[in-house]
Amino acid sequence: MTRLTAVAACLAAALILAGCAEPRPLPTPTPTATEAVESTGDGVLRIGALLSMGGDVTTVSPGMVAAIEVAARDINAAGGVLGVPVETFYRDAGAIDSDQLEAGFAELVARGVDVVVGPAAPALLERLLPLAAEAGVVVLASAAPSPTVGSATPAGSLVRTIPAVDRQAVAIAQSLVDDRVGSIAVIAATDAQGLTVVDSVRAVLDGSTTSLTAVERADGNTTPNRLAFSVASAEPDTIIVAADRLTTQQTADIVAALLDRGVRAEQLWFTSTAVADYSTTLPGAALDGTRGVREGADAGEQFTVRLLQSDPRLDTVRFAAETYDAVVLAALAATIAEDDGGVSIARAIRTAMTGGVVCGSFGECLDALDNDQTVNYDGVSGPLDIDEVGDIVGAELSVLRYDASNRPQPDGALSLRP
Repeated sequence: MTRLTAVAACLAAALILAGCAEPRPLPTPTPTATEAVESTGDGVLRIGALLSMGGDVTTVSPGMVAAIEVAARDINAAGGVLGVPVETFYRDAGAIDSDQLEAGFAELVARGVDVVVGPAAPALLERLLPLAAEAGVVVLASAAPSPTVGSATPAGSLVRTIPAVDRQAVAIAQSLVDDRVGSIAVIAATDAQGLTVVDSVRAVLDGSTTSLTAVERADGNTTPNRLAFSVASAEPDTIIVAADRLTTQQTADIVAALLDRGVRAEQLWFTSTAVADYSTTLPGAALDGTRGVREGADAGEQFTVRLLQSDPRLDTVRFAAETYDAVVLAALAATIAEDDGGVSIARAIRTAMTGGVVCGSFGECLDALDNDQTVNYDGVSGPLDIDEVGDIVGAELSVLRYDASNRPQPDGALSLRP
């Protein structure tokens, strides 16, 4: 049995708690946006994790599992949700070409989970969302950054703790406008998600002195030289590379073609899906000065140590901070709603991060709630602001700058403004 399979099979037992209904709003003469939410919980907040234990996103799964375990321990150490410890369950989401996701989700539903974390692969997340909506389970997306994932699902079925690619491009564009950069080109995917990226950047530039001089759409069939000729001919000051469906090698081929056309490394900005180690795919110092963004702030040494205590063999802690925060927010939402049901959590989760007393842990937030105060959870991944449909509109992003070895290194932070 592999370590990942063993991790996927683990679960933490919990006690049982009687749920309470969320108070119904007082009747008003005219309709309001607030609706009564009937209690659907059974008294126990159950966190499910549906993560791929094989395939391209396998490397991030152990760190995400460790983050869930650390969060659950912190919540339970503070007294649990409404006085009872949370339960955690893990199942394998499988590969994109298998039906393991559906089987794993069915098993989680049979266990009575209220929320599900994952999966990290956008294609799997897209398949999960309609199943979760039908089951009344909230999906917490702490890894998959696809911008249009879940657009057809009921509002509240998906809650992000990771900014989507279009939001990352917006943060870059905002900073370029602030710096009075004259012109921008965007390289985005050929699908609907790529269109969302382009439209989002165009909205940022509207009314500014920064112009959008070129838009190119890229996928696995794109000819790098043709794309590079079109982009370079527009002579943009900065090029945002946000084609999230490209492999590292395909991105490297496009970048190499741009550099051959005279584009300088410092003119390039990568969203997180383009950020990678290019030390073996591009010639030496080709990307020296290129910048990129990655979701979330630096998790920090203390949090990383705690993750390693949970799993000493972790290779990466990417998405761990966002996963930890997703679990804490679900617990806070259940506490605020006084109900562990998925519908109640979806309705209350925005309340846990909007206004009120700023708190950095479940215990600290719980103390504020016990004193009848509203809370604003700012967690390990930094402050978050989501809209009414669960998409992040405000966050802190890590900035990376490539060195002479074509490897990204930490270089500060960038704020995404609502």
